[in-house]
Formats: sequence, structure tokens, C-alpha cells
Amino acid sequence: MRRRHLTELLAVAACVVVLAATAACGGDGGARPGQPATVRLGFSAWPGWFPWQVAQEKGLFKENGVTVEVTYFDSYTDSLQALSTGNLDANSQTLNDTLSSVSGGAKQTIVLVNDNSTGNDQIIAAPGINSVADLRGRKVAVEQGTVDHYLLLLALEKAGLTERDITLTPLLTDAAAAAFVAGQVDAVGVFAPFTTTALGRSGSRAIATSKDFPGAIPDHLAFDTEFVSDHPDEVQKVVQTWFDTLKWITANPGEAVTIMARRGGVSEADYQTYNAGTTIFTREQNLAAFTPGADPTHLDHQADQIAEFLVKTELAPAKPSLDGLLEPKFVQAAT
Repeated sequence: MRRRHLTELLAVAACVVVLAATAACGGDGGARPGQPATVRLGFSAWPGWFPWQVAQEKGLFKENGVTVEVTYFDSYTDSLQALSTGNLDANSQTLNDTLSSVSGGAKQTIVLVNDNSTGNDQIIAAPGINSVADLRGRKVAVEQGTVDHYLLLLALEKAGLTERDITLTPLLTDAAAAAFVAGQVDAVGVFAPFTTTALGRSGSRAIATSKDFPGAIPDHLAFDTEFVSDHPDEVQKVVQTWFDTLKWITANPGEAVTIMARRGGVSEADYQTYNAGTTIFTREQNLAAFTPGADPTHLDHQADQIAEFLVKTELAPAKPSLDGLLEPKFVQAAT
């Protein structure tokens, strides 16, 4: 009997809960199309998403005339499930995880690029393991079905290996980092701020990072597609708030770092080390990413590449349709 992937389990749960939610009142609290609606927005522990905490604490959603209930998830997987099951209207997540949800039947629309991972997703190994090729026969912990699992597969493929050449230990990201520090596994796939935890193991080092695969891990804001159709004004105001928040952070870097480091549970000094590994996207970079193109800097190209890879590695049951996945009009209308 073939082992089920986490993404498939989420898709099964989504089918059941979304049908119930739709029959009841929909994911917008019962507001009719065109009427004001509260936006339920989720995010989790990733440097490119902590600006949402700044937006919440500094009242920037309110300044843009939109009511937003922000929920922080200790478990990234729980945030993915919350959007897929109708318990959120929007969530910040990776492109490959959005495609996994869509392949399982979820209807989601990407309206904003938060950032690209440029080093803050890492495969960290114990002393004596100097390359990805050295992982053959080793125990590697990673949260199955998430972006760092994807990074691990990319790194293995580049080294001429497959998942069958290692002993995969599926754990939630925080538990994976802890298991690595405790010496229970030989390597771990984690994202910041959990990279700080993993590197606490004496002599450990990153043997592969998202910097090695430019454009492979774009992070974005995905909305429930029906919410986008029914409440475009709210979506526009949320997107505008993102860019206003980036301006506020630029003008108030010290206070912003304090807010984001506190949310991440790390020191301000550690938080500042994440800057180079996460490239926050400006409006201009968003416009370029949403423009169709034939290289990894363009979302449509990257989505097609990731979709094929997910099917090839059985992280998704079938290649999802990309129709309606990318909606650039909100970024285009932002000021």
C-alpha cells in the first residue's frame, strides 16, 4: 500500500470541510458579494510574512478601510489546511504548496508576491557531511509536503540522488529542527527562523539553500478564489496595506525589527541575519513577476515547472490547471 503524502491528506480534508462551509454561508462570514466583509488572513513563521504583524500592530489595515482578522500559525501546515478548508480567506504560503492544494481541488488565487527565498530555506547537516551527495544512506528530517521537502528533492536531484537514497524522517518543522539538534537525525530541511535552532548543533552547516535555486521558492498571498470574486475591494485594500507596510518598515526600521523579531521568537540580532536570505518584493518586482515569461523570475513559468516536479515526485496527484491561479490586477492598481 503506497504511503499517502501530506498534501493528499489535506486535499481529502478540504473536500469534506469546504463542501460543508459552502453549504452553510461561505468563507466570508455570510457577507453578500459586494458587501463589506471581514478578511481572515493567516501567516506563519517566515521572515517574508512577518510584515503582516507590523500591519496589524500599527493599524495599517484600518487606515486602508478594511477589517482584517490576522491569525498567526505556529505550524505552517496548519495555515495551509485552514485556507484549503475554508477557515481562512487568505494565507501567505509558497507557490508549490498552493499548487499542491489546487491539485487536490482547492480554488485559490495568488494576488501578491511577498518575497522570494534567497537562502533562508536550508538543508543543514551534521559534522562530517560536507555535501548533498554525502546524504546517501543518512536520516534526514523535514516537514513532508512543504517547501523544504521540495528544496530537499531539488538538491538531491542536482546531486544525482533521489528520496529513495536517504531515510526520510517526516516531522513538523520545529520538531525536525529539535530532532537534529538532539542528534536524532543526520540532516534537516528547515526555513528561517528554525534555521537558527538547527545551526545550534555544534559543527553543523548548510549544505544546500534556496540561494542555489534562484526563483524556485516564491512566497505569496493566496486568497480563496470565491472571496476574490465576491469581495475585490477588500482584496485590493489588503494588497495596498502590504505596500504601505513596506514603506512604514523602511521609515521605521528599528521598531519594525523589534515587532517582527518578537513575533518570530528570536533576538533582533538573529532576525537581522535573515535579510539577505529573504528578498521582499516591491510593487515593481511584483509587476515583473506577474508578467508572463520563460524564466524562473516569472510566476507562470515557475508555476509550470513546479507543477511538473510535484507530479514527478508524487507530491501532487495530478498536474493542476493554472487557469485563474495568477491575478495581477490588484498589484497593478496599488499605489
